Amino acid sequence: MIVGQAIHPPNSYLQCCNHSDWTIQKRSWYNLQHHFRHIIKPGALVMKSWFLLPLLFLACCCHGTFSCPALCKCYISPRKTEVVCNDVPLTQFPSYGLPSNTTSLTIQFTNISSISEQHLRATPLLQELYLYNNNLSTLPSDLFRGVPHLFSVALSDNTLDLLPANVFSHAPLRDLVLKNNLISSADADWLPDNSNLTWLDLSGNRLTAVPTALFQKLRHLKNLDLSHNRLEKLPPNSLHPLTKLERLTLEGNKLSTLDVSTFSNNLNLTHLFLLENRLGHLPPTLFHGLPNLAHLSLDDNLLSHIPPGLLDQIHSMDEQGLDLTVNPWVCDGKVEYLWRWLQKNQKKAFLADDIRCASPESLKERSVMSLTDSELGL
Repeated sequence: MIVGQAIHPPNSYLQCCNHSDWTIQKRSWYNLQHHFRHIIKPGALVMKSWFLLPLLFLACCCHGTFSCPALCKCYISPRKTEVVCNDVPLTQFPSYGLPSNTTSLTIQFTNISSISEQHLRATPLLQELYLYNNNLSTLPSDLFRGVPHLFSVALSDNTLDLLPANVFSHAPLRDLVLKNNLISSADADWLPDNSNLTWLDLSGNRLTAVPTALFQKLRHLKNLDLSHNRLEKLPPNSLHPLTKLERLTLEGNKLSTLDVSTFSNNLNLTHLFLLENRLGHLPPTLFHGLPNLAHLSLDDNLLSHIPPGLLDQIHSMDEQGLDLTVNPWVCDGKVEYLWRWLQKNQKKAFLADDIRCASPESLKERSVMSLTDSELGL
């Protein structure tokens, strides 16, 4: 073949560009060919150039979007191919045009009601899947069988209820977010025995209990969010398998008390959120053995007193790391322990001046910290 002849881009390279890009890329091909006419001597054979030109064209094409589903946006970088379908009138999974090298897929605020293993099998390199605010009510048990690199899944704000066994067993998940669904039972058989999860978010569901068998599969878990469910109690040893747990959120449940051994095996715990429950009594040694605890939220409960010694072993508390506000503190002789602790550790308490008496009437709305010995009858 002689340089003077027209060289047409091979059909195999058309597949890398979607239809809207092809006119631009075709023009680039002929511009590239024209450039080579000036740098290669007329009459020279271009067998070597024949191999070079497609590669140069492919490189040119690869800097644009190859294909992208309608109503979605695609972002390509050397290490990541991201597809985002955001707030669009989709009713079906956007299979057509989905790049096979997609590593991150976000579909949110759509009317999609189902997703299948076959859909995801088209993206075998997928690592992150975010399906927020759709109409998903269930998931097939083999959904993640074809995505062996998937490590992060978020399914927040759908209508998921009963999930099948092994649904999260076919991918090496590290992060799983099931926030704000209709889940009433968290089953151990969702997960493999050797789960790699480090972050599990089940907040905003309808859980009344969480089986210990589930936690026994979560030996690597560092972050557990069970907030805004309907939990009334935690079995004494239920959290014991979570030896690597660092952050536990139990906010907004119906817990009225906690067993003295509840956190005794969670030595790595740094953040504990117990706000907005019905806690009225706490065992004196409940937080002993938590050497790394830096933040403790007990606000908006039913605490009238705390037992002597409760806070004595918390040595790593951050400044303003303890929240005791919005509790009905009874400012009598039994509040002495809290009063003395606040005197010595004012900076560790969040809004220390807002820890106020609910009774007796003569001290109502007084800051606990401002009370005098005589007012406490000491």
